[in-house]
Amino acid sequence: MDLRKTIEDLYAEKDKLGRVIASLEELQRAADANPLTPGRSKRRGRKSMGSEERQDVSERMKKYWARRRSEPRKLASEADIRSANGS
Repeated sequence: MDLRKTIEDLYAEKDKLGRVIASLEELQRAADANPLTPGRSKRRGRKSMGSEERQDVSERMKKYWARRRSEPRKLASEADIRSANGS
């Protein structure tokens, strides 16, 4: 067993590990410096709407519900027919 060779191999491995650790630390610093990476958002919950967008949604929903109220009640009348027939 050659101790000198073993020591040289261990020092080479130590140098290689030092380079890998340094590159990983550099990647970590780059990730910390860039807060816009996906999955690191600090804001949670719903997106807030501006007044124009809120007005657009309001108009769209008014039209939607007006159309829903004007349609005949098919589902309710079908349920009534089924219960009257005993189905």
